[in-house]
Amino acid sequence: MAHVTFVHGIQNKPSAERLLQFWRAFLADPPGGIDLQGESIGSSMVYWADVLYANPQTLAEGAEQPVQAPAVPSVDEAAFIAGLAAKVGGTLAARDLVGGTGPQPERIPLPWPVKKAFLDAFLRDVHHYLFDVDFSPRPGTRYRVRQEIRHRFVRDLAMHAGGDSPHIVVSHSMGTVIAYDCLKNVGECPTVDAFVTLGSPLGLDEVQDKVAPGYSRSDGFPSERVRGTWVNVFDRLDPVDGFDPVLADDFKRDDTSRIIDVEVVNSGIWRHDIQEYLQRDELRAHIRRLLGLDARRGPEV
Repeated sequence: MAHVTFVHGIQNKPSAERLLQFWRAFLADPPGGIDLQGESIGSSMVYWADVLYANPQTLAEGAEQPVQAPAVPSVDEAAFIAGLAAKVGGTLAARDLVGGTGPQPERIPLPWPVKKAFLDAFLRDVHHYLFDVDFSPRPGTRYRVRQEIRHRFVRDLAMHAGGDSPHIVVSHSMGTVIAYDCLKNVGECPTVDAFVTLGSPLGLDEVQDKVAPGYSRSDGFPSERVRGTWVNVFDRLDPVDGFDPVLADDFKRDDTSRIIDVEVVNSGIWRHDIQEYLQRDELRAHIRRLLGLDARRGPEV
């Protein structure tokens, strides 16, 4: 059976089961949706929100919950946070100054408390993963963040590895960093047929520096564990990828650009939303192709 492994992004999330249901529903939304279950395609979620957040988000809560600012015990960590804050914070501010690229430009700014909550969560989540922080999200539980999340990613891929049907990874936001890190740097990570990144911060120098030793600009493509294509989908008004959204020249294979960069225009004032990405026709066309759904249907008559 073909399989899609999803990897969610920053901030707290609903339970793993509900989050997977939401992602499948967003991808299936008409018109032109892909009903994974109806197509007999398996799906799973690499869930890591509980590594950094005490309890799953409830429907009554807003998405932007306060988080504890990351500690900066070293000069390296302080420089990392400052660099990310300047770039992502700058793109958040820029969203107030530019309109959308569609027929009706969207100029409604997000309230600063919403932006600050997002930025705080982004800095904390990315920092704790890339620096493998020893962290306790709730009493009686401690994790080495990067080690624990790597283990979960590898475990999910191993559960669905093997067979002739396509297995693809679809990741969003911080999930793209996790997926890339595992596919490039973790020796026991299984191979997959294709890799899809949505709203990715992998274009940022600060992130690239911390996914070493596997990363290099000339040979950063995770060809050891991605047999086929890497499709990178971005919206230039997404504050996470907007600073440097195009990845083809940053993650080459044998010094040759291999990534398919796809620009989309999400709707609304918050362009980083996973629902927006999963509803874009451009992304769905690539997912159909990667899963072999076009071939399964046969030519139109």
